Amino acid sequence: MSDTHTDEAHTGPIKTPKQLLVTSILAFVVPVFIIIGLVMYVSSGNKPAAGADNLEKAVAERIQKVGSVEIRDANRPLRTGEEVFKAQCSACHAAGVAGAPKFGDAAAWAPRIQTGFDALVQSAMKGKNAMPPQSGGDFNDTEIARGVAYMANAGGAKFTEPAAPAAAASDAAAGAPAAAASAN
Repeated sequence: MSDTHTDEAHTGPIKTPKQLLVTSILAFVVPVFIIIGLVMYVSSGNKPAAGADNLEKAVAERIQKVGSVEIRDANRPLRTGEEVFKAQCSACHAAGVAGAPKFGDAAAWAPRIQTGFDALVQSAMKGKNAMPPQSGGDFNDTEIARGVAYMANAGGAKFTEPAAPAAAASDAAAGAPAAAASAN
């Protein structure tokens, strides 16, 4: 065998100890972070949405029907205008929020009263300016009209509070025979 040894240096991509250290770190640490990221990505699909304690309830709420039916007692006594005002209208009309005429302010109510009771009730039912529609809420249309009459009367109007629809029909029926009898 030959005893001749050549002093040729090894040539490769890593030439210094610093390059060896960087390569070692990249070879072991980067794959660990990639694995952690993949695990978090895969397992994140099974977590419930934020604030959803009960997953079945949260899903049921998201896929519920667009409309719903609410059953109310049709024979309950109608609330007075004052009760409707305190429950529904006072939030804005007591303080005059968003341009609402204040309760009892005759100057603010005067031009509205001149439009007539029916126009005021329609404004309340359909909404006007910043006031949302009141129809279809906790109160029926007659109760909303009673609330309108109560507020307008406090502002100087002389509107009569509407009667219950069934009572109005029975009053009209009772008055019709009497009118027919007096005509004879």
